[in-house]
Amino acid sequence: MKISTKGRYALHMLVDLAEHDDGSFISLKEIAERQKISKKYLEQIIPILNVSGILKTNRGSQGGYRLAVQPEKCTVGMILRLTEGSLAPVACLENEPNECPKYENCATVFVWEGLYKTIADYLDSITIRDIVERKRTRGADNYVI
Repeated sequence: MKISTKGRYALHMLVDLAEHDDGSFISLKEIAERQKISKKYLEQIIPILNVSGILKTNRGSQGGYRLAVQPEKCTVGMILRLTEGSLAPVACLENEPNECPKYENCATVFVWEGLYKTIADYLDSITIRDIVERKRTRGADNYVI
């Protein structure tokens, strides 16, 4: 499994929104500049996050974006499922129930199921809040005299 730019940038955008949340809407231009991500690319990610209910949008001179969910309720797994689709490491695990004709006799399916569970459990255990807090903690330790 490889996480695409779309998944990584969506995560960066949401972390940025959580990090700079003061109750007001934040422009896409500001996010793009801080994250060094193309504004055009972020514009392609917005609809996915907006339809899912993760973002609030506001048009106009005071327009922009902010999180519609609490950062501690938004997991990396949620974001990656929205942007990447399934987190399954092999195609036969993408559907429930498993429709693979070889499933019942597959000698290796337990390997892929275990990997899938490990990936999902790990990504679902990390929230946007966790990332923001870790970034703040690491930043506090990074000083120069």
